[in-house]
Amino acid sequence: MNAPQCPTDLARLLQAFFCQHLMQQRGASRQTINGYRDTFRLLLRFAETSCGKSIGELALADLDAALVLAFLEDLETRRHNTVRTRNARLAAIRAFVHYAGLQEPAALPVIQRILAIPAKRFDRPVVGFLSRAEIEAILQAPDARTWSGQRDRALLTAMYNTGARVSELVAARRVDLESEHCQALHLHGKGRKERVVPLWARTTKLLRDWLARIGAEPQQPLFPNRQGQPMTRSGVASRLARSVRAASSCCPSLQDRRVSPHSVRHTTAMHLLQAGVDLTVIALWLGHESVETTHQYMEADLRMKEQALATLQAPPVGPPRFVASPTLLAFLDGL
Repeated sequence: MNAPQCPTDLARLLQAFFCQHLMQQRGASRQTINGYRDTFRLLLRFAETSCGKSIGELALADLDAALVLAFLEDLETRRHNTVRTRNARLAAIRAFVHYAGLQEPAALPVIQRILAIPAKRFDRPVVGFLSRAEIEAILQAPDARTWSGQRDRALLTAMYNTGARVSELVAARRVDLESEHCQALHLHGKGRKERVVPLWARTTKLLRDWLARIGAEPQQPLFPNRQGQPMTRSGVASRLARSVRAASSCCPSLQDRRVSPHSVRHTTAMHLLQAGVDLTVIALWLGHESVETTHQYMEADLRMKEQALATLQAPPVGPPRFVASPTLLAFLDGL
């Protein structure tokens, strides 16, 4: 009978990184742990092929800078991942090797070369958003005479009102509606950050009517699918796309336009900014960790730039500049 194989230093460190460092010491969220987990699933399979070893035989020394760079290149070329995804995978690897360096100082030369790999720069496109006429047409598109249409109208209106991420809306429960009057929605955001967003009277009425169509249990999903389960992110995107197609008949500017749930979030931010709401308030409304993230909306608002330009006065025309005479005698004669 073969003795059980002892885990390599990589296996031991990786398990301690997840169980002790991320879960116990940092108290990382489930989403963070899942993201790191997926990174190392991909990395270990790539290393298995590149090194010619089974995953159980891989050592920490096998994860050198050359292998990590090849893995990042593979993400972009073969898997067609975006630069943002590539950088997120690199951040997860950096977090692990930084932890590994504290546990295994002898591996620091290899680890420092991995930590020196820079994040990749990428073009940041101008934020796209909808006009008030366009978003209104989308909100009115669902057929409120049907169960799914009533849900979609309440969902999309709440999405526009709160500027919520789609993950926050699909996670919302009946208990998250503040008070029996439905005047605010409690959202559970990224990084375990929570916020309460006030609701317009229009949103309140739609949600109050919608509550009569779903279960009364406090943990009942606020926007369920036909099976009574929370909607998926792709499900929300599909219902939004359906509303956009329906709205394009009365709003031609929506034809052939791709509108995602994040486009609605951008639209909320831009309309708040155009209404004169302070950037710090918009950051709190959207659940941004830094106001710098919210600043992108000010950069995208061409109308506000035009208004700022209109307040500037053209510089006054001063006296003509002195031009020296080409000859000194001519200058003296002219005095």
